Amino acid sequence: MIGPSLMCADMGNLKRDVQELDQAGVDFFHIDIMDGSFVPNFTMGPDMVNVIRAATDKPLDIHLMIMRPEEHINLFADVGADMISVHIESTIHLQRVLQTIKSKGIKAGVALNPSTPIESIEYVMDVIDYVTLMTVNPGFAGQKFIPTMYNKIKKLHQLIEKESYNILIQVDGNIGYETIPKVLENGAKMLVCGTSSLFKSKGSLHDAVIHLRQFIEGTAKVKTGD
Repeated sequence: MIGPSLMCADMGNLKRDVQELDQAGVDFFHIDIMDGSFVPNFTMGPDMVNVIRAATDKPLDIHLMIMRPEEHINLFADVGADMISVHIESTIHLQRVLQTIKSKGIKAGVALNPSTPIESIEYVMDVIDYVTLMTVNPGFAGQKFIPTMYNKIKKLHQLIEKESYNILIQVDGNIGYETIPKVLENGAKMLVCGTSSLFKSKGSLHDAVIHLRQFIEGTAKVKTGD
């Protein structure tokens, strides 16, 4: 599944970009919320999410890179979030936060920083719908993929399969043409796509989505031999 990272969009023409990406057939929209405390950057807030919600019916995936996310779940639920992920390090009571998200009828996710061990989610897997596995350190676009994350994706996939949970793996950070084949091979299903694949200076966003979709489908065929 392809999910444009909207922190990479043209903020002066956000509605236009969202509609163009929607029409091109993306599967969801990834929205990074940063508070300048959990990560050294600031990005979108609930008002901007409201604008995005009015421009598309596709699922909105809210990635909360903020301290004390439990204080803001209601706010993002009210502006149309379909999915919300939180970082383990951002809250004392992770299980309670995930239960609160699910009680709103929203899919709950846990985000793992590159150095956060997979084992840290072992006892909340029963309330997780997806894991956002960060393949760069969170906070800024344009970083290089951390190679050891390929094995981390694989190990997470193996753990999910072993325990028979219905949990999707989302990868976020320098997800482009060089990294996509191997992240898919290791078990990722949701691709957060930013400047490495969709938001480039050449061509339209629509064409970028079509080209990326063709590449992903071609990669899948090579993997399965179909």
